[in-house]
Amino acid sequence: MSQTEDHGRTERHNARMARKKDIMDAKIAAADQHRGVFIVNTGNGKGKSSSGFGMVMRGLGHDMKVGVVQFIKGAMSTGEERLLRRFPDDVQFHAMGEGYTWNTQDRERDVARAKLAWDKAREMLQDESIGLVLLDELNIALKYKYLEVEEVLADIAARPAGQHVIVTGRAAPQAIIDAADTVTEMTLIKHAFNAGIAAQPGIEW
Repeated sequence: MSQTEDHGRTERHNARMARKKDIMDAKIAAADQHRGVFIVNTGNGKGKSSSGFGMVMRGLGHDMKVGVVQFIKGAMSTGEERLLRRFPDDVQFHAMGEGYTWNTQDRERDVARAKLAWDKAREMLQDESIGLVLLDELNIALKYKYLEVEEVLADIAARPAGQHVIVTGRAAPQAIIDAADTVTEMTLIKHAFNAGIAAQPGIEW
C-alpha cells in the first residue's frame, strides 16, 4: 500500500469515527433517565448465569449491597456461592433449589421450593438497601409453572426505584421479555459437553 493510499484510508476512518461519535453523543444525551433496570439473560447458549454473576461482581465493586436467589440450583456447592459467602456484610446468598428437575422428579416438592425461594426474593425486592438482585434460573421455575409469572412481575415492578434486577435461565416467558429493559439471548454455537468433555468446576459450576 502506498503512502497516499494509507493516508486516504486513515482520513476515511477518522471521518467515520467522527460521524459515529456524533451519533453516540446524541444517544448518550438522550438517555437521561436514572433508575433501576430489569435485565433478562435467556437462550440455549452458555453464559446466562455467568453474565449475571459478572454484574454481581461489578455491583460489589461499586459498593452496592447485593442479593442472590438461586432457583433450581442448590443441591451442590458452586464456585459463585463459595466466593460470595466470604462477603456476608455485602451479599445475601440463598441457593434455594434441590437440583435439576430431571433429578428431583418431584413436581410438588419443586413447586414448594420455588415458592420458598420467591418469598426470599420478594424480601430482597422490598429492601431499599439492596442495589442489585440476581434471580438465577428463575426462568426455569416459570417455564415449569412452579410460580405465577404475573405475581413475579408485580413484585419486580414494585421494587425500589433504584434497584437493578437480573433474571437468568433459558426459555424466558414472553411476559418477562416484554417487561424487561434489557434482554440478551445466548445462542448455542458449540458446547464442550456435546463433544464428550465433562462439566468441570470453575467452568460449569
